[in-house]
Amino acid sequence: MNGSTFNIGIDIGGTSVRAAVIDDRCEIVASRRAFTPRTVQETEDVLSSLITELASEFEVGAAGLAVAGFVSTDRRRVMFAPHLAWRGDPVPARLSARLGLPVVMDHDVNSAAWAEYRSGAAQHSPVALLIALGTGIGAGLVIDGVIYRGAHGVAPELGHVVVVPGGRPCPCGKNGCWERYCSGTALAQTARELLEGWSVGDGEPLSEGARARSPLALVDPAGITGTMVAAAAGDGDPVALAAMEDLSRWLGVGLAMATDIIDPEVIVIGGGVAAAAPLYLPTAQRDLSAGMTGSGHRPEPRLVVATFGDRAGIIGAALLAGAAVGAPPADLKPV
Repeated sequence: MNGSTFNIGIDIGGTSVRAAVIDDRCEIVASRRAFTPRTVQETEDVLSSLITELASEFEVGAAGLAVAGFVSTDRRRVMFAPHLAWRGDPVPARLSARLGLPVVMDHDVNSAAWAEYRSGAAQHSPVALLIALGTGIGAGLVIDGVIYRGAHGVAPELGHVVVVPGGRPCPCGKNGCWERYCSGTALAQTARELLEGWSVGDGEPLSEGARARSPLALVDPAGITGTMVAAAAGDGDPVALAAMEDLSRWLGVGLAMATDIIDPEVIVIGGGVAAAAPLYLPTAQRDLSAGMTGSGHRPEPRLVVATFGDRAGIIGAALLAGAAVGAPPADLKPV
């Protein structure tokens, strides 16, 4: 990292704020966590407090913010974040003036993609796509060493590509978005439908006996989560395994579409659902191979699991912060 051995990375989500000091080996050497406030002032107070506390213990060169929201192309403003208070706010400038420390910012999945490109599963790849499977689907794209943001800073929003016209309703306002079928939220929804006797995909409904054998049948349907379903699948639960198989199929469908559009050299699977990758990645790889245009007559992308897991956003934010000390951010090449 330019100018300093240590930089701070902060992942700002709708529920919690995670801050860490990152060394030049991309290791976390100290960390703090706080609940995410609901007002602008309180949020920036929490960020300031976390940065000040960590900077008092280590010689820090800069701080980077990984934000779950739309960030302007120049990375100076949070334009909109559904679970955060900012609306067009110049967050880095305000914090930098308050702390006397360089502060940079990017979208959380862009930050994660940058970490995997610089030091993780996508190192040296000419076109690297990160798909973060969590509550929804986030995506980050690095092309020739530059984070691709689109014309207005919101690309690539792959989770809201419609794969089932008229399908499951999505909070974005559309129906049938990819993330409604392939995410932690989707995993839980599919398990609930299976328990109710629905079929998924082209298969038949699970037998009443298989549903009765599922420990998930003893849980209040509203309390079923993707994490719960993934754990149950690892234990051989028939309902959970069927839900995971459905997620695998939709992952392959979406990745084939992304491959046709982007032609990545590597696709990195990250996010909270990545921990269950052995249960779904082989099927997804098969369906990606079969579904991409020109299958068998062109190279297909490598499909790998993220190196840094849920730490990727924090590490990427710190890397971007380190690059900004005394120089323009490394991923912003002059045109």
